[in-house]
Amino acid sequence: MTSSLLATTLLLLAIPSDNVVRAFAPSPKSQSPPLTQRARSSKSSLRYSPTDFSFLVSDAADVIADVATTAVDAVASSPSSDAAVNSAAAAVEGSASSSFSPTYSNASYYTTLALYVASFPGLWSQIKRSTKAKVKRKTYVSAGEASKDGKELRQQAGEIMAYMKANNYEVAEAGETITFRGLVARSTSQAFFLTFCTALGMASLALVLQIQFQDLVLPVIGSPNWFLLCLLSPYAGIYYWRSGDRVDDMKVKLAANDDDTFNEITIEGNDEEIERFWQTLELTEKGMVKVEGILG
Repeated sequence: MTSSLLATTLLLLAIPSDNVVRAFAPSPKSQSPPLTQRARSSKSSLRYSPTDFSFLVSDAADVIADVATTAVDAVASSPSSDAAVNSAAAAVEGSASSSFSPTYSNASYYTTLALYVASFPGLWSQIKRSTKAKVKRKTYVSAGEASKDGKELRQQAGEIMAYMKANNYEVAEAGETITFRGLVARSTSQAFFLTFCTALGMASLALVLQIQFQDLVLPVIGSPNWFLLCLLSPYAGIYYWRSGDRVDDMKVKLAANDDDTFNEITIEGNDEEIERFWQTLELTEKGMVKVEGILG
């Protein structure tokens, strides 16, 4: 459509200017008298002959007919020009696609692919481990009875007992090593975190499959959309949530050295619970030196 309007405009500009002037200019026979003569005969009215108007109308009709004929010819020839433009564009695209060739190294590509395939099962391992406690064993020390501002062994045991009670742990076994058993509730934030991580993993897997199997056509569904695998990510959160609350055991052993300068607390249990334990009771890990921060 744009090419047709452009052709019409160019043809209109190509029309000889003398035709247009001749169409709208008065004929020699219809020239008005000079200004002085009109002044002298101001009382007389101007009159034109019917022949003057016939010349004007005839010339204008000829010019309009020429313009209309030219425009029709331009519109009629526009499809062929459009077809030529389209064929030229197709030829350019074909030459570009035929000249394209990948420049990456096949060795690097397949090495990266093998590393990805080897690490992908870690996603399933993370989902499985989310329902189980990560058990660790650590030893902490505190100032003993003989030290300045130290605590007796009985006082230290009372603080540990109060902490466990406050976190819904009960004494399951009492002896040299005390076993505390508690119920850890499932976490909504943990369920959403697992869903998010699984969605990212499935998206990366879909991208790898999209690159590796570009021309794959399956019998029923045709060319698969691998990114639909991301719809499986909510099942990670559902799996964690259905596992429900879990039971955790915390084993604590309390002892003092010979001169009662420090108390030694050995604890075994969930890694996250151990972190909260020593931070709350302000303990120091054995063999480590506590350094105060700049801000206190």
